[in-house]
Amino acid sequence: MSIAMDGAYPATSSAPLAHEPDSVPRPAPELSVIVPTFNERANVPILVDRLARVLSGCAWEVLFVDDNSPDGTAAVAREIGEADDRVRCLCRIGRRGLAGACLEGMLASQARYLAVMDADLQHDETVLADMLARLRSEPIDLVVASRYLSGGSAAGLSRQRARLSRWSNVLVQRVLGIKLTDPMSGYFMIRRSAFEPLAPSISSQGFKILLDILATKSGRLRVVELPSAFRERRHGESKLDSKIAFDFAALLTAKLTNDAVSARFLLFCLVGLSGIGVHLSVLRIVLAAAFSFGTGQTVATIVAIGWNFVLNNLFTYRDQRLTGRHFLTGLMRFQVICGIGAVSNVGIATWIYDYDSVWWIAGLGGALIGTVWNFVVSAAFVWRQR
Repeated sequence: MSIAMDGAYPATSSAPLAHEPDSVPRPAPELSVIVPTFNERANVPILVDRLARVLSGCAWEVLFVDDNSPDGTAAVAREIGEADDRVRCLCRIGRRGLAGACLEGMLASQARYLAVMDADLQHDETVLADMLARLRSEPIDLVVASRYLSGGSAAGLSRQRARLSRWSNVLVQRVLGIKLTDPMSGYFMIRRSAFEPLAPSISSQGFKILLDILATKSGRLRVVELPSAFRERRHGESKLDSKIAFDFAALLTAKLTNDAVSARFLLFCLVGLSGIGVHLSVLRIVLAAAFSFGTGQTVATIVAIGWNFVLNNLFTYRDQRLTGRHFLTGLMRFQVICGIGAVSNVGIATWIYDYDSVWWIAGLGGALIGTVWNFVVSAAFVWRQR
C-alpha cells in the first residue's frame, strides 16, 4: 500500500472533466411560465408540448410549483425536465395554496417576464405569444388575459362558477376601484422588474394573486387586457371549494384597510366568532342536562377552543395545515395558549372596567387583547412548530 509523502494525498490518474457543449453558460430565459399544480399528472406533458409550440420564437422555461401532489405530478415534471432543461419543478413540502405557489415560483425565476397560468389546460396558451409581444413593444407592466373582454369567452365555467366569477368581479371593481373587465383572472404576464418591489406586500394565502397585485399597486401599474377563451377542464378535478369565500373576504378586507388588517388575522377572528356560537350552544346543552354552570362553562370552553383549532387548521392556516401527530400536539398547544389568552382577557377587561366603568369598552378591550395574544402566540408555537 503506497502512502503519500508530506501529508499530500496520493496522486490520481483521473483527467480533468471534459467540457461538453451543453456546459457553456447560457443567459436566463426571457420568459418564465409559472404553473402551480396539485394532482395534475395527466396535464403536465400536454401543457409542455403546447408551450413548446407556442413559444418557439423565444427563450422560455416552465416552472411547475407542486404542493407535493400524491398523484406524482412532481415526478412527471422532473422526468420531462431530465430531457428538456426548459422544464423545472419546485416541490413544496408542508405548504399549500395557489397564491403562495405562484409567489414562490415567480421569486425563483430570473427571467425578464413572468407569466402565471393554470395547469388544467383551461387557459388558452396561444395568448402567451401576444402577451409577450405587448410587453416587448410597449411601455406596460402587466398584461391580463380577460374572459370578459370582447373576443374572450368564459364558456369553460360551469353555470354556478360563471355566476360567482361575474359577481366577484363586480364586487372587486366597485369596492377596490379596479377598472379591469376581469380582475379575478388567474392568467397574466408581468415584468419581473415591476413584480419584485411588490412581492413583500403580496399575501401567500388565497387563490388570486393577480387581485392582490392589482390592489397592492392600484393605479400605479400600466395594465392592458387581451381577450382569452376559457376552456372546459378535461383531466383532473377543480381545486375551487367553499374555502375560497373566506380567502376572498379576507383579501378584500386587507386591501380596504391598506393591509392594516392581515387576511390571516381576519380569518382567525371570523373563526373565533363562530367559536362563540359553539360555546353558547354547548353551555346550553350542558346546563339543560342539570350540570352546574362551572361544569358547563368548562366543557363549553374546551369544545369551543377545539372547534376554533380545527377551523383555523382548515382555513386560516391551510397552507401550513397540521396532520397526524402534529395535529394532536398542535391542539394541545392551542388549548394552553387560548387558556392563557382567556385569563389575559379577564384581567385586562377588569382593569379597564376599574378605570372607566363602561362595560362594553372593558369587554371589547379584553376580547381584543385575548384575540391578539391567541393569534400571535399560536402562529409562533402551533402552526410553525415543525
